[in-house]
Amino acid sequence: MPTRAPLEVNGRRYRWMTGPLVVVCVDGCEFDYVRRAVAAGVAPFLGRMLFAGAAFEADSVVPTFTNPNNLSIVTGVPPSVHGICGNYFYDRESGAEVMMNDPKYLRAGTILAAFAAAGAKVAVVTAKDKLRALLGKDLAGICFSAEKADDAMLALVGKPRPSVYSAALSEFVFAAGVKLMEKERPDLMYLSTTDYVQHKAAPGSEAANAFYAMMDPYLARLDALGATIALTADHGMNDKFGADGQPNAIFLQDLMDEWLGSGAARVILPITDPYVVHHGALGSFATVYLPPQADVINRLAKVEGVQLALANAEACARFELPPDRLGDIVVVSQKNVVLGTSRARHDLSGLDAPLRSHGGISEQPVPLLFNRKTGGIPGKTRLRNFDAFDVALNHLQS
Repeated sequence: MPTRAPLEVNGRRYRWMTGPLVVVCVDGCEFDYVRRAVAAGVAPFLGRMLFAGAAFEADSVVPTFTNPNNLSIVTGVPPSVHGICGNYFYDRESGAEVMMNDPKYLRAGTILAAFAAAGAKVAVVTAKDKLRALLGKDLAGICFSAEKADDAMLALVGKPRPSVYSAALSEFVFAAGVKLMEKERPDLMYLSTTDYVQHKAAPGSEAANAFYAMMDPYLARLDALGATIALTADHGMNDKFGADGQPNAIFLQDLMDEWLGSGAARVILPITDPYVVHHGALGSFATVYLPPQADVINRLAKVEGVQLALANAEACARFELPPDRLGDIVVVSQKNVVLGTSRARHDLSGLDAPLRSHGGISEQPVPLLFNRKTGGIPGKTRLRNFDAFDVALNHLQS
């Protein structure tokens, strides 16, 4: 593209791309998935990114859930700025628990929309439809989900619409990205997958390696088409079950009812989304709305399996979250533990494998890979997944 002045988005400056840029968010991808697939010899292009490109271990946003991290990546800032701090929250204004997938909840513009408004050709493909409207806010460009791809998109990709509970949903995203690069050649493209496989399969397992082997040739094709590739993740994934194979869960609403009286407190699980087969709405981050003068932080901190119990202000300062969209306290569980509401409210009948989930500090480290050399951002020792656009546009070697 012709040389143009950098764009400023949410206080960060971004140079114009000199060729196509593809930013990929591989849902649920802790670094070990990539390392193990490369070591097994099934992902040679990812191996090139590790050893001939640039590879960093970056930190994602806590809570380590899909919506907060995808929106952090495409805005370049944490949830304290863009406002999306979960998949689900308690809307104080309406007095209702709602999904946080309506664009009205987004408080910052995206890098995607800014470049499109300035004349770049932009495309977005996401696996689950829950992200489409948020990623596409104010975007003049291509934006669709694999879950609800229309006939034109199905014809473009040459694949049937995949089940939302399948690895094929993510493959559709990669296949669509390649087809769009071949036919439309967008200047900027964002691809976001689903963590269906990672919820079931640990790094190095046959199913996990097959997933990364699937994506590898698509990435290689994008590279061959001249694209700069930045690959990161929204969160990692860990086993969350005990020796009996059952979820290792703390049911916070049951505890609050016991300590404070039935219904006196309200527990919100920001992992909650329409895809309960993945995780049964059990994750490692919760927020609790308390009645006046209730003080349970010290008691919660002593509960086995709880890593942190913090007051709203302390939690929001530590994790860069919007105070008005969280409860009075935040609870984070330990690596192999999840948090629930009431035991009776969780339908786990759809789980067909021992629970693997995310949401806590343990799932914060993620890969940040590039197919070109870079030293990262000068002076910044701790890279974040939402530095992907900054590094790719401002700090890659030519």
